[in-house]
Amino acid sequence: MSFNKVLIANRGEIAIRIIEACHELGLGTVAVYSQPDREQLHVELADESYCIGPKEPAESYLNLPALIGAADISGADAIHPGYGFLAENAHFAEVCEGHGIHFIGPPSSILELAGDKIQAKKMAEEAGVNVLPGSLEPIQDQGVLQEEAKRLGPPLIIKAAMGGGGRGMRVVEDLEQLEDAFRASKREARISFDDESVYLEKLLEKPKHIEVQLMADEEGNCTHLGERECSTQRRHQKLIEEAPAPNLSSPSRQEIREAAIKVARAIGYKSLGTVEFLVDEKENYYFIELNARIQVEHPVSEEILGINMIKDQLQLAQGDRLRAEKYKDFRGHAIECRINAEDPSRGFTPSAGKIKLKQLPGGNGVRFDSWIKDGAQVLPYYDSLLGKLIVHGEDRPEAIMKAVSSLRRFQLEGVRTTKDLLIDLLRDPDFRSGQYTIDFIEEFMRKGEFSRV
Repeated sequence: MSFNKVLIANRGEIAIRIIEACHELGLGTVAVYSQPDREQLHVELADESYCIGPKEPAESYLNLPALIGAADISGADAIHPGYGFLAENAHFAEVCEGHGIHFIGPPSSILELAGDKIQAKKMAEEAGVNVLPGSLEPIQDQGVLQEEAKRLGPPLIIKAAMGGGGRGMRVVEDLEQLEDAFRASKREARISFDDESVYLEKLLEKPKHIEVQLMADEEGNCTHLGERECSTQRRHQKLIEEAPAPNLSSPSRQEIREAAIKVARAIGYKSLGTVEFLVDEKENYYFIELNARIQVEHPVSEEILGINMIKDQLQLAQGDRLRAEKYKDFRGHAIECRINAEDPSRGFTPSAGKIKLKQLPGGNGVRFDSWIKDGAQVLPYYDSLLGKLIVHGEDRPEAIMKAVSSLRRFQLEGVRTTKDLLIDLLRDPDFRSGQYTIDFIEEFMRKGEFSRV
């Protein structure tokens, strides 16, 4: 299916990335914005733009009638959802399909399947991929909950069946915490995803979080684009990502990449996607979910391959055949640091205000994907991401040094950011060793070594 004009159903840096990729391919672009986003950079860069509602996401960026209306008025024949908001919403993809608008991503049927974590877990297991022990049906009542918890034994984790981003997750160290955690998880899942289905899983202590980037065409041809290490996270939100994953043996690296392709083929995946795994200290790996969208951290994979992933995604959506050989030449090491408008010294409280830019990062092998400009307003209604610093070096030590140097160069006023914390994390011996796990930031903050407050 060919298309000529793309509406970007998102905001911020990902909207800008998509606009730039479209322009490189000669495609028209349509930006949408909420009322307070009227002066944002993605609105300036698009060929045309439309207001879709007030500040509340539910009435603007999540407003399906407004988005479809903007597509109809502008003549956009494709919609790219970016990440977040409606990116993995099967109903939105179905509505697009019903209106003859190309949804740039997997079809609604695959989004529905991948979005159901329990079903995806079943299919991964049937494909011969390891999964964590847990319930394979949604847990509805306390009796089943207690029975499953006793069978698995603590520590456990309760997860939202239809969610992601850490929302709806509750860790249970002691069975006395179980019922309260169950109720809290269901409540958050209902608020976040309009579906309170949850399931129980054995908690893997101190694992690494490793994910494999995939690309598949409309005919089902699929290849991997290497793996990323994403263990530097707090409350399941990543702060630093890198590729390739350090300290992973060649046999395990190959097995995890092949396992990701098995999962994708079992689901019949199309477009870009990411298969996520937890890996223990013995390099046993376990499938946890398939993210059916572009990931925030996709630039580190782009840098070690020398590609533009969104451009490639758009071309696949136009019907181009996958050229797997394009994604085999891995070069050097890349690191991405998420600079958020948050105050780490106050529990990562979001920080809003007017930005005064003093100095942006730059230099050889340095990339800064961002929506900010001098005088831009950081609003309290949306994600706190200001930008992503991505560096590429010949090896990991060079990439780490380059990331620290570039972060030190970045200067702004008006909001608190995670910049200084990122510098401290990159300098930490545990990070530099590459042996860190998903508990890294929590343990770092507990030691009280973050001094820039």
